[in-house]
Amino acid sequence: MPRPPLPPFTEDTAREKVRLAEDGWNSRDPARVTQAYTPDSQWRNRAEFPRGHAEIEAFLTRKWNRELDYRLIKELWAFGGNRIAVRYAYEYRDDSGQWFRAYGNENWEFDADGLMARRYASINEHPIQEAERKFRWPLGRRPDGHPGLGDLGL
Repeated sequence: MPRPPLPPFTEDTAREKVRLAEDGWNSRDPARVTQAYTPDSQWRNRAEFPRGHAEIEAFLTRKWNRELDYRLIKELWAFGGNRIAVRYAYEYRDDSGQWFRAYGNENWEFDADGLMARRYASINEHPIQEAERKFRWPLGRRPDGHPGLGDLGL
């Protein structure tokens, strides 16, 4: 089933695609997020290389079982044809209560139906104090009007 917006992307449709991806990941619902990818989607995420829906869903389930109170902001970096590059940051805490902020870049490639066929992520993270958190909206979708990465100095 097609997943608009579809390539080739314009600046507006690329920004929309990025926000939709952010919203999906902020749902922390592995089954929902997995539907945005082709059945044979290929990922590189740190040292893991999930392939296909079953592996992606299992990866996301493990991720959100470890990364508690997860909140993410994505920002369009570049686009062309059926590809989009984003930068992002997310915050989470582990089960001991330690907070982290992760920074990353992703390169995305979409099929003609707007499903992501390839996702290559590079991610760094570091511990932060609870008082250093910048992403404090209620769990779920980032509210419209909430500052983006540039506005937050990230």
